[in-house]
Amino acid sequence: MSDTSIETSTRGPAEHAVRDQIIVAAHECFARYGYAKTTVADLAREIGFSKAYIYRFFESKQAIGEAICSSCLAKIVTEARASIDVSGSSAEHFRSLFRTITTLSVELFFQDRKLYDIAAHSAAEGWGSAMSYRQTLREMLEEIVRRGRESGEFERKTPLDETCRAIFYAMSPFVDPLQLERNLDLLPDGQAELTSLILRSLSP
Repeated sequence: MSDTSIETSTRGPAEHAVRDQIIVAAHECFARYGYAKTTVADLAREIGFSKAYIYRFFESKQAIGEAICSSCLAKIVTEARASIDVSGSSAEHFRSLFRTITTLSVELFFQDRKLYDIAAHSAAEGWGSAMSYRQTLREMLEEIVRRGRESGEFERKTPLDETCRAIFYAMSPFVDPLQLERNLDLLPDGQAELTSLILRSLSP
């Protein structure tokens, strides 16, 4: 899987203009009525299509939500990847990665609440888009830690998988949409202090 791939389930031509039209209309419907209360029948009435026609492109309402969520999460992944594909120390890369994820998550999910509703369902229900997103972030984190160990910047005694798993758990309050909503008032100091604590734990 590439760093910018976020899984989604679709039917019909992936780039079809009608599919894009459905996504745009669904986004507006979800914003107006909420994801949970919106049905495929509601979407069909809003767009002027039949339910059967919508099902030619998406197998379910969740698949439409996945398409919207995947696009949003892919933006975060792209920016996160760019933040570590630059020269600098592993500590600098970790700071940049964590800060980028948190900053973009706040901008995308909480300045546009219609996106948060979908992202929250994705995280709570374990959609493929959310699982793929988490896996991609873990892979980038492991890449940073591995580089830091190879350069002697980070300690090597703790098993790599254990180290990365613990760090990701610690990052979750500022990465996971459901937890981030409860911790908005801790930003930016809480995230910065946690970053410093994690980096101290990685010192050799």
